[in-house]
Amino acid sequence: MKYSKDHIATAIAILFHSIGLVGMFFFSETNFVNSTPLHLLLMAGLLFYTQQTLTKPFIFFFLCCVITGIGVEILGTSTGLLFGEYEYGTVLGPGINNVPWIIGVNWFIIIYCCGIAINTMLRNISDKLSTELDRPMKRIKGVSVIVDAATLAVFLDWLIEPVAIKLGYWKWLGDGDIPLFNYLCWFLVSAFLLLIFHLLAMPKQNKFAINLLLIQAMFFLLLRTFL
Repeated sequence: MKYSKDHIATAIAILFHSIGLVGMFFFSETNFVNSTPLHLLLMAGLLFYTQQTLTKPFIFFFLCCVITGIGVEILGTSTGLLFGEYEYGTVLGPGINNVPWIIGVNWFIIIYCCGIAINTMLRNISDKLSTELDRPMKRIKGVSVIVDAATLAVFLDWLIEPVAIKLGYWKWLGDGDIPLFNYLCWFLVSAFLLLIFHLLAMPKQNKFAINLLLIQAMFFLLLRTFL
């Protein structure tokens, strides 16, 4: 039996997330937490591996996510003008201005997977209706990709936040509560990156990206519930 890239990547993602869950629940939590940067690099690598073609627009989008992600996080941690008053721990590795480099990669993973998921859903709906979208409908679809995918990204951040705090990825200053302002900023930054995603002419069909989104959602839901 010949396995597709999507099957191989999904199997690897399930394996590593499962190992992470078992390790953090039953063994040394610290060892598995410290491997987070390598884990995120592997997931990003699998997204590159399963991308239909590594076009210049796709590489440009990746760089936009990484640079924008690191940039807004530096602004947030330095001034509190974005997200709120917070700071990163040391477990995510080296960075710039106390913001780990790997955070930019994490922004890419989340935004790309959410964009692919919503874009695929809307394309499937259009195919089932068997209708050719006219210009107004295409604009509505574009708005939906941006708004719905940004909302999905905020939901994923909501799942991640308490887990990240417990594992020492970052912490909120003051009373330690997660501010609603954080989620508003997440939506706005995500919407900006998803606008770029929508406008770029690059392949937007990646089954593994959808699978990875589901795997990560389940991973953090389990950690949020039981850790």
